[in-house]
Amino acid sequence: MNTVFYTTIGYILLAPFVGGLLMGLDRIVTARMQSRVGPPVLQPFYDVFKLFGKDKLTVNQFHNYYLVCFFIFILVSGSMFFAGNDLLMVIFAFIVADVLLILAAYSTNSPYSSIGAERELLQMLSAEPMILLSAVGLYMVTGSFKVSAIVSCEKPLIVYLPGVFLGLTYVLTIKLRKSPFDLSTSHHAHQELVKGITTEFAGPALAVIEIVHWYETILLLGMIYLFFAFNPVLGVVVVVFVYFLEVLVDNTNARIKWELMLKSAWMVTIIVGGGNLFVLYYVLRL
Repeated sequence: MNTVFYTTIGYILLAPFVGGLLMGLDRIVTARMQSRVGPPVLQPFYDVFKLFGKDKLTVNQFHNYYLVCFFIFILVSGSMFFAGNDLLMVIFAFIVADVLLILAAYSTNSPYSSIGAERELLQMLSAEPMILLSAVGLYMVTGSFKVSAIVSCEKPLIVYLPGVFLGLTYVLTIKLRKSPFDLSTSHHAHQELVKGITTEFAGPALAVIEIVHWYETILLLGMIYLFFAFNPVLGVVVVVFVYFLEVLVDNTNARIKWELMLKSAWMVTIIVGGGNLFVLYYVLRL
């Protein structure tokens, strides 16, 4: 009980700091790839503090209501994950959080925001099946959807689920909203939708969205870690490598159309992820 309490509190308090530092390192690595010096590693925190100091502007009452619910569900999802609870419930709470952000964007009646919301829905449709398939694969090997049981499993899950891991890494680019899948919003200046789904958020509201993105990043990287939980050191190394790979892909690919994103994500889900589970099913029966 104490362990669950401490891990939950640890996620709530530490995830934004770790996530903010990751964003700072992301900017520095991105700048080096583009032959620039880049901002200081703490720049994301400076930006958030500056946003909290700006005036609070709201489009309507539902705008902030959906944002608060979005924040709460992300906290619930991440807290459940790091407390070792049911992975399916974690994923469902994560999906609800994303839907609430979409509703917040639709509530503004802004054309940029609405287009961003529609693209976010397409990104969900592309990525969520693979994430759910990952949970099924982990269950097939460990016999449990509990995160605590998956982490404590002594089997090298990556050996049983290499295709599922590759599929999850592929859709991670979509969930982190990095090129070539940054259709709904972008942290870079080349976004033709200004800020897409977050266009109508300003000041403290935009700061909250940035902090939630840090929470999201830690949760998603935690899912990557599950495949290497049998060796914590190796797990951390793989998580760092995967995130670096995401930054590399972000800086070496232009944005693609939503049709190609949807087709490629579903092909990866069916062929790589589904094929892995199909083979695993027959292997486990032997």
